[in-house]
Amino acid sequence: MVIKSREHKALFGFNILMLIIHILSVSLFLFILYRAMMLSNIEDSGMVLVRIITGFSFFVILKILIEKIIANIFDIDEFIDYYLFQKHTYRNFISIILFPISIFLVYRNNLNNMLLYIILGVFFLAMIFTFVRIVIKNEGLVSRNWFYFILYLCALEITPYIILYKLITSSKGL
Repeated sequence: MVIKSREHKALFGFNILMLIIHILSVSLFLFILYRAMMLSNIEDSGMVLVRIITGFSFFVILKILIEKIIANIFDIDEFIDYYLFQKHTYRNFISIILFPISIFLVYRNNLNNMLLYIILGVFFLAMIFTFVRIVIKNEGLVSRNWFYFILYLCALEITPYIILYKLITSSKGL
C-alpha cells in the first residue's frame, strides 16, 4: 500500500473525519471488551460508552498534541508531519475494518471471550505491522538517529499505553 499526499495537514477535513471514525470504532470495541469482561450486567451502558469515548478521545488527541509539540520544539515538524500522516492513515484503515466487526459483536447474543482475544490480538498485530512498515520505509532516517528513535518509541509510543493500562486496571470501575 502506497500512501501519498501533497500536504500532510492534520486539520484537513478528511483527516478529522477519519480521526472521529477511529475514536468511535476503537471506543465501541473497548466498550464491547468491557461489557464482556464484567461479570455483572452493566446497568447504565450508555453512560459507560460515553465515558469510554470521552476518555479515548482525550487520550488520542493529547497524544497527537504532545507529538506535534515535541516536533515543534526539536524543529522536526516536516518529518513528524510525514510520519504522523503515515501512522494515522494506517491506523484509520485498521479502524475502518474494526468498525463492522464491532457492530457485529454488539448484536451478538453469546459473546465468546476467546473471539474477543483473537480480534484484539489481530488488532495489535496489525498495529505492530504498520509501525514496522513505517520504520522500514524511513530506515535511513531511523538509522542515522537511532538513539532518538528509541527515546521516541519508549516515550510516545509505548509509555502512554502502559500508563493507560495501569489507570484502567487500578481503578474500581467506570
